[in-house]
Amino acid sequence: MNLPEAVVEVSGLHVAFGPAGSAVEVVRGVDFSVGRGEAVGLVGESGSGKSMTALGIMRLLPRGSRVAAGSVRLNGCSLHGLSDREMSSVRGRDISMIFQDPLTSLNPAFTIGRQLTDAIRTHQAIGRNAALDRAAELLALVGIAGPRARLAAYPHEFSGGMRQRVAIAIAVACQPKLLIADEPTTALDVTVQAQVVELLALLREELGIAILFISHNLDLVAEICDRVMVMYAGEIVEANSVHALFRNPRHPYTQQLLRCIPRLSDGRGELPTIPGAPPRFGARPDSCAFAPRCDYVHERCWHTAPPVRADAGSRVACWLASP
Repeated sequence: MNLPEAVVEVSGLHVAFGPAGSAVEVVRGVDFSVGRGEAVGLVGESGSGKSMTALGIMRLLPRGSRVAAGSVRLNGCSLHGLSDREMSSVRGRDISMIFQDPLTSLNPAFTIGRQLTDAIRTHQAIGRNAALDRAAELLALVGIAGPRARLAAYPHEFSGGMRQRVAIAIAVACQPKLLIADEPTTALDVTVQAQVVELLALLREELGIAILFISHNLDLVAEICDRVMVMYAGEIVEANSVHALFRNPRHPYTQQLLRCIPRLSDGRGELPTIPGAPPRFGARPDSCAFAPRCDYVHERCWHTAPPVRADAGSRVACWLASP
């Protein structure tokens, strides 16, 4: 699998809570890249470390947490070597993020126009009128009718789907190189989810933006992404092209996730689930973290962490995939 030129490269990323010596790691040694114009999915159960990975890239981690090790490089330049002021100029201009809840990600006290023009003028030396023109263009780009008139509206005057469109418009206002979409459809109904995914695909095609799409919804990932990474207990346990992973999942956790996707042909029986629960952070074993929930567990799974086997652009961390 030939990968496009990398826009962002994440190497050995560890995110931890608490002081050194008693820290609890919630992201453990994550490695991946996203190429120019590429969409890469990051999937897994709630609490697997997906959002903390994104916040570690953005350097927006909550108080009490920190990047304990690893590096993030954007177009070959390290982000963790930047000062807070330098990183602030990178956010919005080079890397943007769409958050889960479109209601709380917008400021209810300011108009949509004010929030868009602030995002534009923070990174571009243009006047207010030019910024308003650009803001109206962005609203039109994300499919909001009557964009000039809607600049004077407040977030509460928009539906959930329209608020998410505004959040996307703000995120792409300066045409960043990388757009991180963190569960951007969680609070939306199924119809609006499809519209948001279609919009992201359109923006990717028209603007050439690389996308890291974080979700627990595998169907949405299959719609928009070229590659997908599966995360469990803070680690990426499998990565492959979308087609290959859906056709031939190699890690038992990936197989279980795909089995849990509801289908119309399933009838009215109980929805399939994965028995058990992920290990608590801080109580994660040094052996295979998925062993207590795995259908194929055997003796060495309980004692030794599986090696990562990589070949032809894919990788998997499971003893079953080892020779």
